[in-house]
Amino acid sequence: MRYLGQIFIGTGLIGLLAIPAMTQARTDEAGFQSNVIAFELSHDSTALNKQSALNQLPAIVDLAQATQSHQADAQETQVIEQRNKNIVRQYFDNWRNNRGSFFDLLAPDATWTITGTGATAGTYRKQALLDRVVSPTSARLSTPIVPTVRGIWADGDMVIALWDGAATAGDGRPYRNTYTWYFRMRDGKAIEAIAFLDMQEFNDLWTRVSPRN
Repeated sequence: MRYLGQIFIGTGLIGLLAIPAMTQARTDEAGFQSNVIAFELSHDSTALNKQSALNQLPAIVDLAQATQSHQADAQETQVIEQRNKNIVRQYFDNWRNNRGSFFDLLAPDATWTITGTGATAGTYRKQALLDRVVSPTSARLSTPIVPTVRGIWADGDMVIALWDGAATAGDGRPYRNTYTWYFRMRDGKAIEAIAFLDMQEFNDLWTRVSPRN
């Protein structure tokens, strides 16, 4: 009986020792399954992220193409603006150096608007401007107007020139005026112009001095 008791006791000890091992094994198995599930979830998440990125790819490509197109348009606009500025500046340089007529800048069907009030204010076609404003003004001066350009700027197809004009009137008095001229350019010519100036000074010249024949 003592022997059998020892066997039972020994068997019981073995069973007790086996319980932690079995528990650890189950824990390890559960941990492995958890890792597998986590890996599968991570794999699924990665796949979803990849699919999301693929779905967004066309939009990204469109955005990149639009950005490149915008940059190309901006560069082309800058080139056009610089070219137009150079053209207008060259006409001013020629005028200052008594080479040709500044009004050759105008296209044949261009319009020229003189702002303000007075006998010359209004909108003209090129030839009418020359006949009704430019020539009668020159006839009231004993020396031609000499321009001094303060600055020339461009915005799209528009060029803005700020300049001072100086001449001697037919009665010997000085004529001074400051002008801002806006030109809408196309193919190297101005198709529209708007002139701002001191109309009081300009009108005084016209009313004070008679044009020479």
